[in-house]
Amino acid sequence: MKHTGENVVRIEAEALRALADRLAGPMAADFHRAVDLMFNCQGRVVVTGMGKSGIIARKIAATLSSTGTPALYLHPVDAVHGDLGMVVRGDVVLALSASGETEEILRLLATIKRLQVPLISMTCDELTQRAADMSVRSTQASTLAAASDIALDVSISQEACSLGLAPTASTTAMLALGDALAVALSEKRGFKEEDFANLHPGGKLGKRLARVESLMHSGDALPCVIATTKMPDVIYEMSRKKLGVTAVVDGDKLLGVISDGDLRRLLERRGKDALDLTAQDCMNRTPKTIGPQEFATTALARMEEMKITSLVVVDGDQRVRGIVHLHDLWGTEMV
Repeated sequence: MKHTGENVVRIEAEALRALADRLAGPMAADFHRAVDLMFNCQGRVVVTGMGKSGIIARKIAATLSSTGTPALYLHPVDAVHGDLGMVVRGDVVLALSASGETEEILRLLATIKRLQVPLISMTCDELTQRAADMSVRSTQASTLAAASDIALDVSISQEACSLGLAPTASTTAMLALGDALAVALSEKRGFKEEDFANLHPGGKLGKRLARVESLMHSGDALPCVIATTKMPDVIYEMSRKKLGVTAVVDGDKLLGVISDGDLRRLLERRGKDALDLTAQDCMNRTPKTIGPQEFATTALARMEEMKITSLVVVDGDQRVRGIVHLHDLWGTEMV
């Protein structure tokens, strides 16, 4: 009992090491064929599996979907009771079965073949022992592997369960291979950080990947004056909108910015005479800006680096879209 946990992890780690060796060697061609097949899929990748393999299949489908490959999980029992209509020509089926003989999955093969849907399998076909205690694949492929267009080998030397019965190392290997397929596909698609952000709008991750345009103050909430606005009216606009800054514009084009700090320095130099000036006399003509499609984390880093509290949001033509304030970014809980 003292070393059970350690042994389980070591056995599963060894299963992953052996899988990595196969991916670098004898299974490399099949793996790349599987990636190409899924990449060129005109429909969705339909992932299926029973029991513990089914739980792994559901996770693989979720990972594929979140990294740019449309995918869904299909329960094989539900499939034979009507849900098989979810599989259509143009899809690719990825089937997981440790034995390769799972009855519920084998019952789907006729329909998959009739629809001419390519089939990729992950199986742990039985191992046999040869001389020198070397484990090798049985020469007799499982029914599922034999029926597949591409059969991926997730064989293991032993399960981590002390009884050798509960799926442990085998499901770990399946999960890792599913991740390998998903990541290879995302790289092949040129999947970028902004693509990932679009698929993860919720939760803490979504907040970290939020766009500036979703947090900025715009419309009536945007403090904005024209170049000829007198300073008393500039101060009123800044106080009313409560952002400590106002944009100075010509139409919708940005001319400059006046901040609380600019006002304080101006009053120190000019005293009450400052109130006789106009916005164009007092504005910073080279304000710090950011694009609406930039990440909120980028805006936060820029503010911290420049020691400022707000950025004017402008598009490519220098048209003012809004203002994002440091407090708005803190409110996202991304820091």
